[in-house]
Amino acid sequence: MAARSGSSEQAVPQGARPTAADARRLALRTYLQGRRLDMRGMAAELGVNRATLYRWVGSRDELLVDVLWVLSDHSLQVARKQATGTGSERVVRLVVAFLEQVVDNHGMKVFLRDESDLALRLLSRADHGFQPRLVEAIRAELEQEVAAGTLVLDVDVSEAAFVVVRIIGTYTYLDLLTGETPDASRAEPILRMLLR
Repeated sequence: MAARSGSSEQAVPQGARPTAADARRLALRTYLQGRRLDMRGMAAELGVNRATLYRWVGSRDELLVDVLWVLSDHSLQVARKQATGTGSERVVRLVVAFLEQVVDNHGMKVFLRDESDLALRLLSRADHGFQPRLVEAIRAELEQEVAAGTLVLDVDVSEAAFVVVRIIGTYTYLDLLTGETPDASRAEPILRMLLR
């Protein structure tokens, strides 16, 4: 979730007709700036009515999930480049690098602080679509190491991926669960124990 975006960009280039892609870019910029996604305000900034915006991006919850996934996917790509080694070592390094980006992201900090119930619901419930995508991404990383013969799991790969994602979640919103500051490094020994 480390993507950055400048605040001086216009929602739509002057003279151009707004599109669904413009709406998604505006949502991403708004989130990264730590501002609440307000559908009425976004529609006004884009110069469209709210019905058009909803038709383009779905509900506010759906738009937030899309924004969260775009940022998470970007962070996973960055983490893949940073993770060295093979087997469980590479997966642990990848997950910790990903988690560091998530807990350091300004938009995520504000979202968890200002809309904690919504954030927890969107990030942790399968019916909102974010968690299944992250589970699948982690499953693919585990499966790659299993297929290469560099990782042996005593449990189903999908189950292991689900548990890794729950660990990511726990350390992302640690402050909401225990009042402690989120700290990616605390997840590392737990991940090592799970994936040894």
